[in-house]
Amino acid sequence: MKDVFVIADNILSPVGTTTTGNFEQLKQLNSGVKKQTDNAMSEAPFYASLFNGTEIFLTQDGLPGFTKFEKLLITSIDDVVQNTGILVTDKKTVLIISTTKGNISLLETEDNNIDLQNRMALHTSASLVAGYFNFFNKPIVISNACISGLLAIITGMRLIQSGQYDNAVITGADVISKFVLSGFQSFQAISDEACKPFDSDRKGINLGEAAGSVILSSNKKFAAEIKLSGGGVSNDANHISGPSRTGEELSVAIKKALSNAAVSADAIDFISAHGTATLYNDEMEAKALNICGLEKVPVNSLKGYYGHTLGAAGLIESIITAHSMKENLLIPTRGFRETGVSQPINICSTLQTASLNKCLKTASGFGGCNAALVLSKN
Repeated sequence: MKDVFVIADNILSPVGTTTTGNFEQLKQLNSGVKKQTDNAMSEAPFYASLFNGTEIFLTQDGLPGFTKFEKLLITSIDDVVQNTGILVTDKKTVLIISTTKGNISLLETEDNNIDLQNRMALHTSASLVAGYFNFFNKPIVISNACISGLLAIITGMRLIQSGQYDNAVITGADVISKFVLSGFQSFQAISDEACKPFDSDRKGINLGEAAGSVILSSNKKFAAEIKLSGGGVSNDANHISGPSRTGEELSVAIKKALSNAAVSADAIDFISAHGTATLYNDEMEAKALNICGLEKVPVNSLKGYYGHTLGAAGLIESIITAHSMKENLLIPTRGFRETGVSQPINICSTLQTASLNKCLKTASGFGGCNAALVLSKN
């Protein structure tokens, strides 16, 4: 099969507007998660990583006619396609968009009728975004709960490996609204303080809004870049919102990814976990890593910097993993102090250097979905 390389990337978040800007802030241990007091979104204060409302997306006119969700996607794509030589008008280039909620916030401000339903449809946003850049091919939408971003990368990798495309532009975003926040509040998953992944005192998630984009290519001229070596997906069908209690199903996705990449667990130098800071997710991930023999490998969660960015999370966290590999630098798990999972894992709690040649990214989501991706240096 063809090799697939990550040739360009962008992170657009409250932490920074470029990947470089984001990574520099993470090296300084700076977080976008703050206490929010927005009565239109929640009567009670909450912690989240949110844009401040003064951002100008792409152009001075703010992209009229597009929603905030679509503006995030367009601005992130615009940054990532510059200076790559990849033509979006090429029939061998595909656009893949990941999200969990898309334009669902329009339900809060518009009358629910057939016109609104058509406007909220994910394929509507995908067509508008693709049309803005004149992509040749019809866009693909990936919306599979919180593994959407990672699944979009795996899908792009597989489409290139199969020979259907030479290049894939993959982008993802979500916007936090009252609809989204109240949903998580309804089953008491929101922490009333900054989140603490894997910590004994963790209380739940913080949400975040952001966009992330990557370009994948099989062109050998990019062989010096980070390579996607293998991916795996599974579903535990345990519960509509609760993860498996055993971690076995996430371990299936991890083992599939390792097998697909033709590497052993011993070859993995670092793991970027989903690490939502909920009681059951972190426990499940720890069990899965132990099942796979990865308990001694350094692992981190980036949720303390970005919050849970839903459909963008897998993209953003994969991008940070790739840049960690390039700089041989481990970003610590912000908020972690004392291990709060029953199975031992090697949680990274300080900024440190390490030789990072093969890394694993994991994600899990509602409905029992799981995904894993192996990234490698050539």
